[in-house]
Amino acid sequence: MSRKYLVVGGVAGGASAAARLRRHSEEDQVVIFEKGPHVSFSNCSLPYYLSGLVENSEELVMMNPEKFKKQYNIDVRTENEVLSIDRKSKSVTVKDLKTGKNYTETYDKLILSPGGKPIVPPIPGIENANCYTIRNVVDIVKLGDALKGAPKKVSVIGGGFIGIETVENLKEAGHSVTLVEAMPQILRILDEDMVQILHKEIYDHGVNLIVGDKVSAFDKSNVILESGRRVESDVVVLAIGVQPETDLAKGANLDLGKTGAMKVDQNFKTNDPDIYAVGDVIEVYSYLFNDYFKLPLAGPAQKQARGVADHINGMQIDNRGYIGSSILKVFDYNAASTGLTAGFIEHAKLGIDYDCVRIIPGDKVGLMPSSRALHFKLIYEIPTGRILGAQAIGKGNVDKRIDVIATVIKFNGTIHDLKDLELCYAPPFGTAKDVVNFAGYVAANILKGDFKHIHVNKVRSLQESGATIIDVREESEYEESHIIGAKNIPLSQLRDRIDEIPKNNPVYLHCRSGQRSYNAVLALQNLGFDNLFNVSGGFMGISFYEFYIDKITNRKPILTDYNFD
Repeated sequence: MSRKYLVVGGVAGGASAAARLRRHSEEDQVVIFEKGPHVSFSNCSLPYYLSGLVENSEELVMMNPEKFKKQYNIDVRTENEVLSIDRKSKSVTVKDLKTGKNYTETYDKLILSPGGKPIVPPIPGIENANCYTIRNVVDIVKLGDALKGAPKKVSVIGGGFIGIETVENLKEAGHSVTLVEAMPQILRILDEDMVQILHKEIYDHGVNLIVGDKVSAFDKSNVILESGRRVESDVVVLAIGVQPETDLAKGANLDLGKTGAMKVDQNFKTNDPDIYAVGDVIEVYSYLFNDYFKLPLAGPAQKQARGVADHINGMQIDNRGYIGSSILKVFDYNAASTGLTAGFIEHAKLGIDYDCVRIIPGDKVGLMPSSRALHFKLIYEIPTGRILGAQAIGKGNVDKRIDVIATVIKFNGTIHDLKDLELCYAPPFGTAKDVVNFAGYVAANILKGDFKHIHVNKVRSLQESGATIIDVREESEYEESHIIGAKNIPLSQLRDRIDEIPKNNPVYLHCRSGQRSYNAVLALQNLGFDNLFNVSGGFMGISFYEFYIDKITNRKPILTDYNFD
């Protein structure tokens, strides 16, 4: 017997659910309603239209209604907005935006995938500003049209994924760009010590990056900040974030969760047994911290959509919860993250006892011309060694390292599993002991108590307090740049100069990235020292951490110069 399925929203979640439903049956009727003019478009690619990397807006649309009908026998109705749901009669009221007429459609099952809508706060003067948001192809074309002609002064408000990608593409197109983020940092998927690498990258590419300052008003299109600072602008892009499109759910008395997104069960079913929801509109469960959160990403939305179509057709869903994995490009750097950050653990007061490893190995064998430093941070639970999250930033393959960690987290793996992983190796692709293996070894050594360490964000306070800091790099490296007040005892001279190292107070050792200073710590411990700390990330990590804040605050540097190589 034929059944009728209605799908609200035709992008990642909605289109995937509809296609999966058709694969289960040729007899069932499947209808997609999309209030915009396009379905199945690549919303993650929208900012790349601004730089010309995507030359024509039509390239952003992967399927059209005619193609859906021919390939899947799915009835796609664009510019048709679902206005309300009548749960009792199992029907929806729809407005045809082209004709202005309303009509009713009944359903056996209803799938809600309306997505999220851009946050537009009621900032004084916003009604007179030349403001744009980025949600769909229509939005990006409007913004592109506004930027045609001579280069413009553009302010992007918000330092999340869309904001950062928009900034990069606007800069590539030749515009003068300011990025304003109210929080002290961009990209909350990264910890404060890691994100400074990207702050520097954005600063180096000529973007006026302003963090820790909130928009308080607009004077025409000029941006007025709470600090009193004024940013001249011709065009403003609001990329503050998205909020779930829950109007339909509220109108139908469907339950919302604690985050304000729709509440669904393990099968993505709402409190109405005939209504499901997927994508940006719902909250999902994290088994890392045993609570619900919002995860507006296309990958999870498509997996949820597949699960819903399967469940409707009597199949079991394997919903193991979510960890959140993401990646983006920031000019010449790639940045990826999975699982929990240290900042989130602290901010959310999760009560997890944890530690972090911070390393900067090469992503390939150093002899290879394409080898680049890879900044890697691993977060793990004490005392179990269970991996909680990881972050990677570099000019090479950060994605495969974070994908490995995400996989290990999904299987409830530990730092000891990282040591044991057998990964592909050849000099053009990686190292014999890959970054993730290396992180596992370091974490295991710290957990065993083989040595103590501190991170680069602690070095300034140590330097300012006059702590004993020893630089074990070679003399030529020290002369090029060093921590002010640090003593240079190269690793090659260490055993002959141990009488210069105090035993009665803490001693902090560093090298370029942390490897030589680790060897120095072990050598000295074997000689009877027990007051030693290795500086994770070394001088390179300190340089990246200090640079941007030094520049924008004009504070006194703790380094004679920076070294990023």
